Amino acid sequence: MTTTATHLRTVALHWADLHEAAGQPVQVGAFGLGLRGYLARLDEADAEQLEYELHQAAHLRTLERDPIQLGERPTPVRLHVLDTMRAIEAALVACADDIAHAAQRAPISVPAARKADYRTLREARIAAADRRRRTELAHADAYDPRRWRYTGRRTAPYAALWLLARIERAPGPCRRLTDTEAKQVGAVAAGAAERIERALDIAAQRRTLGRPCGCGGQIDVHGGEGRAPVAHCTGCGRIWTDGGMAVA
Repeated sequence: MTTTATHLRTVALHWADLHEAAGQPVQVGAFGLGLRGYLARLDEADAEQLEYELHQAAHLRTLERDPIQLGERPTPVRLHVLDTMRAIEAALVACADDIAHAAQRAPISVPAARKADYRTLREARIAAADRRRRTELAHADAYDPRRWRYTGRRTAPYAALWLLARIERAPGPCRRLTDTEAKQVGAVAAGAAERIERALDIAAQRRTLGRPCGCGGQIDVHGGEGRAPVAHCTGCGRIWTDGGMAVA
């Protein structure tokens, strides 16, 4: 069974791969991409792909009107990968904000300066040393690198690793998560990992098309993990491949 920790590690380990994939052309062998064109005659519309194509078309029209784009152009950006990254980052950072608000204790207060009358110089020195020690402790606690912050470094991999530390009950300025909080982190982590695996085509996938085959049977599409997608009718047994070959 895949755990929340595994999902969070997937985010941290593959975030750089998403950055790289965002600047690469679309892979023809990715799950459902090549086969989708052939199955278009079945009027099966993938909502996510359709939204990306509309966004991409508008983006390209903008570039065509921009005189800066004349001449040699860089590798086209894969907008649906960027959208995936933004969605994952927003979800993980928001989850870390929620967990930190509930489970992270407030920093130790800096001792306030006060006037005091000491009977001896020794008492004054002891009090000053104690105040200095408590100030140093408060400063160290406020800047503890294990503390989640609401400004500054708020990236998806950092949020994933911070949440991973909470799931694994690592030392830090936080109490243990409740079952409800752990389930919240688990749901967000699973969604993020699933999006990454789909965007990078690194996991086996299976989908059932909304429109049935002409025989009335359901059409299942299998692919992922770099394999060419294949569609199979569970009724008549017909198989569609990326090359358009059909076998009865």
